[in-house]
Amino acid sequence: MSPFRRVVLIVLDGVGIGALPDAAAYGDVGANTLGHVAEACGGLQLPNLLQLGLGHLLELPGSVSPARVVGGYGRMLERSVGKDTTTGHWELAGLVQQRPFATYPQGFPTEIIQAFTRVTGLEPLGNIAASGTDILRLLGTEHLASGRPIVYTSADSVFQIAAHEEVIPVERLYQICRQTRELLDPYRVGRVIARPFVGTTPENFRRTARRHDFSMPPGGPTILDQLVERGLEVIGIGKIKDIFAGRGLTRTHSSDGNAEGMAQTLAALEQLQQGLVFTNLVDFDMLFGHRLDARGFGQALEQFDAWLPQLQQQLNADDLLLITADHGCDPQVSGTDHTREYVPLLVWHAGLDEGVNLGDRGGFADVAATIGEALGVSAASGESLLQTLKGC
Repeated sequence: MSPFRRVVLIVLDGVGIGALPDAAAYGDVGANTLGHVAEACGGLQLPNLLQLGLGHLLELPGSVSPARVVGGYGRMLERSVGKDTTTGHWELAGLVQQRPFATYPQGFPTEIIQAFTRVTGLEPLGNIAASGTDILRLLGTEHLASGRPIVYTSADSVFQIAAHEEVIPVERLYQICRQTRELLDPYRVGRVIARPFVGTTPENFRRTARRHDFSMPPGGPTILDQLVERGLEVIGIGKIKDIFAGRGLTRTHSSDGNAEGMAQTLAALEQLQQGLVFTNLVDFDMLFGHRLDARGFGQALEQFDAWLPQLQQQLNADDLLLITADHGCDPQVSGTDHTREYVPLLVWHAGLDEGVNLGDRGGFADVAATIGEALGVSAASGESLLQTLKGC
């Protein structure tokens, strides 16, 4: 008999809690997403996350931890090479990457651009590393005049294709991305991202919610695959379908940001009898971290915290909740890219009546092992936390 009937795993995309020991190799010395956001906001109101033990993981300016904590709390070190969304999520699911995805900070080589033109029939603009807002200001007007798609990248392993929705319709843009995904698999580019936008001038160009990621499929089995093989349901909310290329999932729901993702998590629980709800809340990273908006980041954290009791009220005695992140995205350091950081791990179930220090975990895959033991499936890697938690 498995000790739990359902598990909810929520990834707060980009909410790191301090630079990893190897951060210097990634140019991220001093990064601390959550700490810096709290400082910039003059403190954060996160009573429910503090109740689960968040305040024991780092000092949050303006916040006082409650005397009584009722969750398991710890920090996780990323074993995989990289600091991107795909790598972080795959490791959470038990797949550790020893070989990094390819990055092209100087733009993609001629052979890739020529292959793109050959398979799509389109000659791209750009082919530089840039932020999503900067690239539209730089090349959006030329795109409107020429109809040529804008190709750009970042410090992550991404091939991003921006196109105005009235110039290249969204479904056509998705088709272009699928063609590109196939040609980039041998180059180990992690994601091809469709970036549709609207507007008429550089001042009012804006990306729409119809972004879509086309990821490489995982290079080995994950806990998601193992759960599905055992006949359990795995419901992906938000970017999860994109990150895992649709694999290891029985149902998926895309979301237009955190609010919809949280609502869909509650709705999924109403339908789920046994299995996993796996939710990615992307606004922290996409809307605030990359755009260096610390105050917006803080407000989004407070909104999640205020919603958290609704989720806990919907969980039964045989349900397990895990809250974590996939990397950092510190809006207070130079650059607009992800940061190599520890991530928080908060664990809760209705039987916990005191705080449990889970310590520093040696890898994100401990999440996969915990989910596996909770639902009666043997995970391929990681160390389960269930024996450390009281009342399981």
